[in-house]
Amino acid sequence: MEYIIIIISTVFVNNIVLMQYLGICPFIGVSGKVDTAIGMTGAVTFVMVIATIATYLLQHYILNPLGIGFMQTVAFILIIAFLVQLVEIILKKASPALYQALGIFLPLITTNCTILGVAILAFQKEFNLIESTVYALGNAIGFGVALITFSGIREQLELANIPEGMKGVPIAFIIAGILAMAFMGFANIV
Repeated sequence: MEYIIIIISTVFVNNIVLMQYLGICPFIGVSGKVDTAIGMTGAVTFVMVIATIATYLLQHYILNPLGIGFMQTVAFILIIAFLVQLVEIILKKASPALYQALGIFLPLITTNCTILGVAILAFQKEFNLIESTVYALGNAIGFGVALITFSGIREQLELANIPEGMKGVPIAFIIAGILAMAFMGFANIV
């Protein structure tokens, strides 16, 4: 039951993008098409879950025993960078179209604050390995739900009659704000 609460909380109540404002760069940059958003969600999910597991193990079995916990951020970024390079190599071979569609945003996963943020937050919340993994998975799902919903709305906006000065990023920020307010309705679920 505890794991279900963690997932519901991370997907809806404390959505990493809409409530904690982490990962806004890919949220705005990759949300032009649903297909690209789905690809980014898959890449972020893979990196976030594996990075959280790897950083948990690193923190608890290397950094803390050696008394170098202050190196947490640097060590976590190195692990995330390695995993992103792995994803980039796999996507380049397996799906060149998705690799091209993600463009510059794929390497930016390295500096995507959602990945690093989730790894650090899982440590700060003192989760065990399984809870950390569920927390990462829930945040990845929440990131995906927000990104795919937002990209679907943005695709529909292409067909709408929007004033010229509001097209593109201005209307995207307005819609993101409205979406964040909609997610605030889930605040008392958990």
